[in-house]
Amino acid sequence: MGYGRTIKTSVSKPELVKRRRIEIIDAAVSLISGQGYYRTKISDIAERLGVSQGTIYKYFEEKDDILYLAIMHILETYEKEIPGQIQSARNPVEKVCLAIRAYCQIVDRMPDETVLAYRSTKSLHPRRQEYIKEAELKTNSLIEECVTACVEQGFYVAVNDYLLSYQYVMYCHTWALKNWALRQNFDIEAYIKEGCKLLVEPFLTKKGWESYKSTVSGNACGLQE
Repeated sequence: MGYGRTIKTSVSKPELVKRRRIEIIDAAVSLISGQGYYRTKISDIAERLGVSQGTIYKYFEEKDDILYLAIMHILETYEKEIPGQIQSARNPVEKVCLAIRAYCQIVDRMPDETVLAYRSTKSLHPRRQEYIKEAELKTNSLIEECVTACVEQGFYVAVNDYLLSYQYVMYCHTWALKNWALRQNFDIEAYIKEGCKLLVEPFLTKKGWESYKSTVSGNACGLQE
């Protein structure tokens, strides 16, 4: 949590601060997801952890700090993990599929944080809302760069790469936002494959199809085979 360095703490040991903040954020995310940001109080978080309110205030000055770090954590996770997941791609089409897979898997791992970002970003101080927007644009650009490469290198038909990249991002987020319905019909692997059928296959050129079938073994986004 490099962005957490700007948040004041009275504790001098960095590793302890990092560990305790993660514990506090996990408890806060669970509570906020269930009862909302404004109804969740520092005392609720302290009670969930079995500590005093004073302990919470050693690591955070206010509740806004906790919400801010919780949302930034998932955005930083996208930024750190997606590049590593796509670096082995043999062509731009495979890179798009791997990016969708990586994004969906992070959302599957952090569903509460994903929902929290949608519901509660507007509750942050205005300055921090801008930081969140900047971080989101940065992570979205990871997807957009993949789509742009597909278009420019002839793997995709001419398409608005900016708008299509947002469709990919929204599809990944929907796994968390509408998971109560989607999980009745899909597990995460099936959802990823269906996403490629809906949002990759329709835009492939002949060149794109050849690469797509060779890299996914003829199975939409079946990149684990």
